[in-house]
Amino acid sequence: MDNVSSNLYDLDMERSILSAILFEQDNLGEIYDIITPKDFYLKGHEDIFAAMQSCLNSDDPVDVAFVKKHLGAKFDEEIFNSVIATNSILDIKKYATELREFAIKRALVKVANQIPAKVSENKPGRDMVDEISSEIYSLVDGAGNGVIKNAKEIITELITELSKQKLAKDHEVVGIDTGFRGLNEKTKGFKNGDLIVIAARPGMGKTAFVLNVVQKVLDQNLGVVFFSLEMPATQLMLRMLSAKTSVNLQNIMTSDMDNDEIEKLNNACEMMSQKKLFVYDSGNATIHQVRTQMRKLKSSHPEIKLCVIDYIGLMTNSSAYSDRHLQIAEISRGLKLLARELNLPVVALSQLNRSLESRANKRPMLSDLRESGAIEQDADTILFVYRNDVYLEQEEREKEQKAKLEGKEYKPQFSRNKTEESAEIIIGKNRNGPTGTIELVFQSSYTRFVEKSHNHPVEISTFEG
Repeated sequence: MDNVSSNLYDLDMERSILSAILFEQDNLGEIYDIITPKDFYLKGHEDIFAAMQSCLNSDDPVDVAFVKKHLGAKFDEEIFNSVIATNSILDIKKYATELREFAIKRALVKVANQIPAKVSENKPGRDMVDEISSEIYSLVDGAGNGVIKNAKEIITELITELSKQKLAKDHEVVGIDTGFRGLNEKTKGFKNGDLIVIAARPGMGKTAFVLNVVQKVLDQNLGVVFFSLEMPATQLMLRMLSAKTSVNLQNIMTSDMDNDEIEKLNNACEMMSQKKLFVYDSGNATIHQVRTQMRKLKSSHPEIKLCVIDYIGLMTNSSAYSDRHLQIAEISRGLKLLARELNLPVVALSQLNRSLESRANKRPMLSDLRESGAIEQDADTILFVYRNDVYLEQEEREKEQKAKLEGKEYKPQFSRNKTEESAEIIIGKNRNGPTGTIELVFQSSYTRFVEKSHNHPVEISTFEG
């Protein structure tokens, strides 16, 4: 038996748990997802619990005779008899949870003892920190351990998922509700383990759009972590409050509000202060920092169900790659692995190449993604935010400027609606569903996208002449 402090294990507790299962085999189902065989300190107890799981998976009774059978050559009569002689317990879940605590503490000691050896390895310090934090996170969550699943387990999981989707109505979602019905219908929501990329040219409203999604997630009493590398947390909150209250953003920023608007804002502030929103706004972050922060937050706040990065292009990289394309590829892959490790959707914003503005049709395509084709490869879903009126106004200004240079009088041909304008969310990639376009309305005063419906007519910008 290795040299482990006696306060890190309890053999009587281990025997009591095993005895309770032999006394009532339904107890095994009660704790099946709480502990594993490796959580037992004594090797003989580990073997007995593994044999019990084997009985359950083989549809054999979990009793003395069949547990002995599944133990085979690992059967130890002295250890087994000591288990049988131990009194059963009533609250097996409580005992199993305490056993798991002992196992975590022993594993932490083991990781701590390995640190000196890891430090001596010829690896960058950040990589070692990331490796160690991954090991520590897996102790609590159990994620990322590379569990091998056999064909039967995979098929069972698949049938469960397909049945869940078949029973769902068209408007229901399998993943996180985005708050936009049309987007939910095509994507079935943002699913756990998926990397969702939201891309656009500057000024199209990609941050506003993702904040609208974040608000919807918060309204479902779920947690969100937002890595804001472009604007401070206070500016993000101002936008969310404007969208939530329908109070003009500029009025909030200048405190130019009437009593009714002030009351709305106060109520919204009180409501938002209760939400599980965590914002990291240092201005720069590496993939290592994102992973470390997410593991720490997720372990202490299991209600966190969404991670947002605004945006990929501002993330720095600690690797030796000097080529920005390779750096972005590593960041993109790291975000996808993070989504799978933490089993939640990661939404990453991205800029588009300027070259699309030289085309007649400026609606984005996958080839417009900036800096790396790896983003297109790693992403499960790619959404483009597009507002045609932005380009029509830009063309109008260019025509007006050209006319002035030529000394000609210019009659405006386009009048942009500053209150509401048509917007499109273009699904450029959807790994497990259809692509297409969702028509929305953008309300710039409130930095808010809303559904386009018959009950909410949009004042379309008009041409004259």
